[in-house]
Amino acid sequence: MTEVELVRRLRAKDRAALEYLYDHYSAALYGAIFRIIQKDAVAEEVLQDVFLKVWDKFEHYDASKGKLFTWLLNVARNQAIDKTRSREISNDRKTSDIQNVVSRIDNEDYIEQRVDGIGVKDILKDLPKEQHFIVEYLYLKGYTQSELAEEFNIPLGTVKTRLRLAMQQLRTTLGVTTT
Repeated sequence: MTEVELVRRLRAKDRAALEYLYDHYSAALYGAIFRIIQKDAVAEEVLQDVFLKVWDKFEHYDASKGKLFTWLLNVARNQAIDKTRSREISNDRKTSDIQNVVSRIDNEDYIEQRVDGIGVKDILKDLPKEQHFIVEYLYLKGYTQSELAEEFNIPLGTVKTRLRLAMQQLRTTLGVTTT
């Protein structure tokens, strides 16, 4: 299904289109939400809230202002930030670590990652296993290169090389030329 068709069907309140949207975008949105929330159960709750809000307020999406994924990511980001500022989360935290994350996101617009289009996971399946892993964790789960290297004990140079090779292959697969 194309993005245009998906948008048309969502505007018509087609439940199958919402299921399709969830199947194709929930993993990436969950990664962005978890990066802010840092708690699985709460991140899952926020993800559900995001899809409810998208369903209820889809008329606010304006395709002329950007891709569907970018709009979804902004909705998810805002829901997650609102949740971190809520009393429920504030009372649950003994430290202000989460506020530091929120501040970084607010100040640096950290989550503004571009994974435009539908079927990203299908395209990533064509990558070699190591490259697929790097792209998934950097772009869909929100890790930085340094965090990925440290957490999975992969040299930073190797992370960068695998990412570069993956991006080259993705450009070729998608027919994108660089000048």
